[in-house]
Amino acid sequence: MSAAILASFEKVSTHMTFKKASWPRKLRSTEWYGGTSRDHIYHRSWMKNQGLPADLFDGRPVIGICNTWSELTPCNAHLRDLAQRVKHGIYEAGGLPVEFPVFSTGESSLRPSAMMYRNLASMDVEEALRANPLDGVVLMVGCDKTTPALLMGAASVDIPAIAVSGGPMLNGWFRGERVGSGTALWQMSEDVKAGNMSSDDFLEAEQAMSRSPGSCNTMGTASTMASMAEALGMALSGNAAIPAVDSRRRVMAHLTGRRIVDMVKDDLKPSDVLTREAFENAIRVNGAIGGSTNAVIHLLALAGRVGVDLTLDDWDRLGRDIPTIVNLMPSGRYLMEEFFYAGGLPVVIRRLGEAGLLHRDALTVSGRGVWNEVREVKNWNEDVILPVERALTGQGGIAVLKGNLAPQGAVLKPSAASPHLLTHRGRAVVFEDIDDYKARINDDALDVDETCVMVMKNCGPRGYPGMAEVGNMGLPPKVLKKGIKDMVRISDARMSGTAYGTVILHTSPEAAVGGPLAIVRSGDMIEIDVPGRRLHLDVPDEEIASRLARWQSPVKAPESGYARLFHTHVQGADTGADFDFLKGQRGKAVPRDSH
Repeated sequence: MSAAILASFEKVSTHMTFKKASWPRKLRSTEWYGGTSRDHIYHRSWMKNQGLPADLFDGRPVIGICNTWSELTPCNAHLRDLAQRVKHGIYEAGGLPVEFPVFSTGESSLRPSAMMYRNLASMDVEEALRANPLDGVVLMVGCDKTTPALLMGAASVDIPAIAVSGGPMLNGWFRGERVGSGTALWQMSEDVKAGNMSSDDFLEAEQAMSRSPGSCNTMGTASTMASMAEALGMALSGNAAIPAVDSRRRVMAHLTGRRIVDMVKDDLKPSDVLTREAFENAIRVNGAIGGSTNAVIHLLALAGRVGVDLTLDDWDRLGRDIPTIVNLMPSGRYLMEEFFYAGGLPVVIRRLGEAGLLHRDALTVSGRGVWNEVREVKNWNEDVILPVERALTGQGGIAVLKGNLAPQGAVLKPSAASPHLLTHRGRAVVFEDIDDYKARINDDALDVDETCVMVMKNCGPRGYPGMAEVGNMGLPPKVLKKGIKDMVRISDARMSGTAYGTVILHTSPEAAVGGPLAIVRSGDMIEIDVPGRRLHLDVPDEEIASRLARWQSPVKAPESGYARLFHTHVQGADTGADFDFLKGQRGKAVPRDSH
């Protein structure tokens, strides 16, 4: 954290530009605590069994600390300590902090997919905020889905909210080389299949992959979504890149606690920050950092919660000409630790502002416009945050492809793809689902070569269910042994932000609901034209129509439980895979007192 950023934090409460509400004013929490009736005494007296002095209920803001700490979510297992730092800041600023747990979606453990539970976590957050005596909330986030889930839930309620991330883990090292979370796993797994790495070496490398608390140290989805929170203005400037074990991460948590109290005083809410301009800024930032394709789904869903009309076309239009200047795995060489030392996301945002690619006045949780947060930051390593003339790719962002194979769109990450495959025609090798892929991919009798296009069906929101990160299909060993590192792969699945390759994802409509992907057969020719944004199944229209008319979904609706709810109400990846009944804000109305 630079001295300029730290000074900015410390000045933020006295240099506000956002002023809406007068103070003191009536707070939400007074509906529970602010009186002498039987009901008020009921609520206060139970809280006092925790040893809270009476004067903490004197009308000061009650601030929730929404914590996704869980030992089953390794990325977030250190958030208890950070929550204590947030509490210190809230107390200092005159608030009453109350910490509470919510459902924690851990990408590394949850089956069938953490994505299946993002919407559940957002519902948990939304209802907890609305039903409890909270005037504002600090969102403790880290692992991939916890960031969008908590932002979505808070946006639906629209009380003052601010996010603080757990931060990335330290660099991994193995035999003198950087080990990037996830990225190295995919690389080494392919090397083992190709015969270039022994299983013993692979197991030894495992010990170097996760050597400190924190989330992925690559520009995977966790770091991408931390960057999106900052770019959207929902976290303090500099939040995204500070390593989890760096003392400055604790400072960030402490100052976030201070800041939320002033946000409550000024009634600065998510709806004030999450404007269309904020989303446009975030899309451009995602292109500049080489961010995860998962950001597409999460920002579309978040925009739907606040009523911003954001589409896949916006992603393509806004990100198309953005150079990728952050030299991090999986697109580049370095890891999040070096990104922080170079100056972090504020440097990237400043670059976009200088290039006229930033809505400079977009409001942030600091109470100031985003440009005021970054105008004085410096780049301390131009090999990590590259000059535009040395960008990893001139057209970063997310490419949105459409055509008769993806009428509602599919996405590809150009910075992680092989340039020679961005225009390609190949024979389809089709896997009906993930189980079919696993059963056949290692068979030397599989009729496949490096010119083919690997296609996997039934791995979308309904198909998997939950749209797992299986789209970056490992290549067949018979191809890997020839020294081939990449092939075109198409699916309705997602892939980890740590993954790489010429991988076309989120094909919509998905196969499980009868999208054209469902009727692709091995031997069909497929054309990919990324510069032209085209994804074409070279089969006559009459034949496509005939196949679709005979198609029956192999995916059956679950009989009960959350899986049934998910299957019935999840929408397509092209609109964010949110539930249809969660679109829009439902507000902060106080539920009727039952006592």
